[in-house]
Amino acid sequence: MPDKVNILAIESSCDETSAAVIQDGKVLSNQIATQKVHERFGGVVPELASRAHMQNIIPVVDVALADAGVSKEDITAVAFTQSPGLLGSLLVGACFAKGFAQALHIPLIAVHHMQAHVLAHFIDDKPEFPFMCLTVSGGHTQIVLCRDYLDMEVLGETIDDAAGEAFDKVAKMLGLPYPGGPMVDKYAAEGDPLRFKFPMAEMKNYEFSFSGIKTSVLYFLQANKKADPDFIEKNIKDICASVQYTIIKMLMAKLKKAAKDHGIKHVGIAGGVSANSGLRKAIKEAGEQHGWQVYIPRFEYCTDNAAMIGITGYYKFLKGAFADLSVSPSARATWQ
Repeated sequence: MPDKVNILAIESSCDETSAAVIQDGKVLSNQIATQKVHERFGGVVPELASRAHMQNIIPVVDVALADAGVSKEDITAVAFTQSPGLLGSLLVGACFAKGFAQALHIPLIAVHHMQAHVLAHFIDDKPEFPFMCLTVSGGHTQIVLCRDYLDMEVLGETIDDAAGEAFDKVAKMLGLPYPGGPMVDKYAAEGDPLRFKFPMAEMKNYEFSFSGIKTSVLYFLQANKKADPDFIEKNIKDICASVQYTIIKMLMAKLKKAAKDHGIKHVGIAGGVSANSGLRKAIKEAGEQHGWQVYIPRFEYCTDNAAMIGITGYYKFLKGAFADLSVSPSARATWQ
């Protein structure tokens, strides 16, 4: 074991090019280059994302190393997002990580993006095990039982759309700019969450479904716009508040059930949607009601970032969980 374990981490699963340096489990730097090119298209264009990653990755890594005060020769291992994500974007990060590791003759560590979102909690305040995590992003919605850093079980997940996708699609229906989820949250803060009623999907066990609420909102808007073309403009705050209330209620119902069924008192949220102010408020209130110790990552560790890849890589390094150069990125690989 080296005196200091310096992990260079690469995240390129979607439209954020990020690099971080983690030293003995502590974040020394975490750089993120956001791609603005997708805004005019109302969503991520995979080919444009891949090209932007190729342009950004070397400068971002260079800045991350400089900010951390380490040279490339100081790096002990390279961790990268292996799955899931946009395949072209993943390939850019994987190829860079492989080349870096091969050139310096250091270990390569493949990381699952959703596992990294969970372990983002261990960058700052470290939860006690067993730990229950609701992981909510644009592509995934999962309830994960964590028994140890690398011992996790997905108890339930969405059978169709993710909660983050539902937020973004509703935002698009309302004519809000991309990315729409944060805009829904902004308007919801000033609206009445009980004014409009939207159906909650009733799923078995710990599973979710968010396709129904998207369809319900679509028909709701079509009907009301027919009666009043300015309906959205007049009621956007209440619409956003009512939609957000319904989605959060569905999320929290399953999280409460999972925590109760498994006797877990250490509970957290992770993923891009964990930055949502309504969800943060809801889990804090549930914590007070049920006696949970609640954990919420800092905003910069909620959205896609390399620090969470690095902390996962650090724990995998301690276990000797390395990958060889034949490892390939996967758009949908599972991690169980």
